[in-house]
Amino acid sequence: MTRRSLRLRLALAGAASIIAALVAAFFVLSTLFERHVERRIAAELMLHLNQVIAGLAEQPGATLHLVKPPVDPRFERPLSGLYWQIEGDGKRLRSRSLWDDVLALPDIPAGGVHTATIKGPGDASLLLVEREVVTSERAGALPLRVAVAIDRTDISRATDEFEGDLLPYVQVLAVLLLAASFVQIFVGLRPLATLTERLSAIRAGKAERLGTDFPDEVLPLTGEVDALLQSRENQLRKARERAADLAHGFKTPLQILSGDVLRLRERGEESVARDIEAIILRMRRHVDHEMARARQAERGHTARSDLGRVASQVVSVVSRTPAGRDLDWQQEIEPGLILRIDAEDLAEILGSLAENAARYAKTTVGIFARAEGAAAAIEVVDDGPGIPEEEIEFVLKRGGRLDTTSEGAGLGLAIAESFVEEANGSFVLENRKPGLCARIMLPRIVA
Repeated sequence: MTRRSLRLRLALAGAASIIAALVAAFFVLSTLFERHVERRIAAELMLHLNQVIAGLAEQPGATLHLVKPPVDPRFERPLSGLYWQIEGDGKRLRSRSLWDDVLALPDIPAGGVHTATIKGPGDASLLLVEREVVTSERAGALPLRVAVAIDRTDISRATDEFEGDLLPYVQVLAVLLLAASFVQIFVGLRPLATLTERLSAIRAGKAERLGTDFPDEVLPLTGEVDALLQSRENQLRKARERAADLAHGFKTPLQILSGDVLRLRERGEESVARDIEAIILRMRRHVDHEMARARQAERGHTARSDLGRVASQVVSVVSRTPAGRDLDWQQEIEPGLILRIDAEDLAEILGSLAENAARYAKTTVGIFARAEGAAAAIEVVDDGPGIPEEEIEFVLKRGGRLDTTSEGAGLGLAIAESFVEEANGSFVLENRKPGLCARIMLPRIVA
């Protein structure tokens, strides 16, 4: 996946969103737990506060003191982390646990119970619960501030332990959510993979349209592609029809010229007749070429042929010609090779190559074929003189037009190459020792 990959973008966006959400959830849960623990401890402090208030003495004119202190032994242990303090009328009572320290009570509005966080002994953070009470008139109606505080270390420790217990589950959840996100991306992008497969099938000739069995979000795209394919097919069909009409239009003038050639020969003008006849042959080759291409375009993607059967028919015909009658014909073709080309067009290709090989072979011509992936590799080989290497390059640049003057050459190598190209194949000429090999690759139908 590259930086332009849609799958990578979705994966990164999904992973970032999931991680951000889980991190936020982790801290939110931690904060909620801390508040829950604070409320529980504040409730316990409220019990201690009520015990302190209940233990206050009510003696007129007497010194402020606590008749019955809270029962929790931590109030008696110095710097234990649990403290109480009473202030009023310029006097202060403290728990033994405060030792020489004093709780710095914050300014609060009168009435009710108040909770706050203050600094305590050793600069420790304390959770404070305090309440203002007024003694009875018999005790002088004195306003008193009664406070109970506890070290927040226990709260922090409980929160840390909770976070430690929560973290592994959050990590497992992150892995599961990321895996689910990747599955979601795969499922969501699957229609695009199907679209690619359908396009490949169209290019290979296995299908003509993408179809409509796609999700609603993809249907507009597939509809436009199918409409484009239909438009291109219409344009190609019209172009082929125009080419075929043009080729038909040339036939009558060529027939007239052929008659003129005969009359020129009768008058003894052999040189002029030969030149005109060569031009007529080339023109006929072009006409046959265009008509064959138009015929092939009309057959479309439904064309198919049995390579072994067509090759046997070609060998049977060419081996009876004067050029092929005395040759040893070899044929080794892998069984079951079905090609995506019309049988008549395949026969024209193999016939042209076989005739060319027979014309230059000394003793042997071979036709060999085997499957190579989604294509069939076909070789027509002779043991003739071959052609110079520099001529091969020249011929290939010229489109494989090796045979442009000989009569009876059928469509010729140029037309054979054109048929191969029309069938989405490839055409190569290469020298062997001895002879020449015409190698073609044609798409096959894989069962």
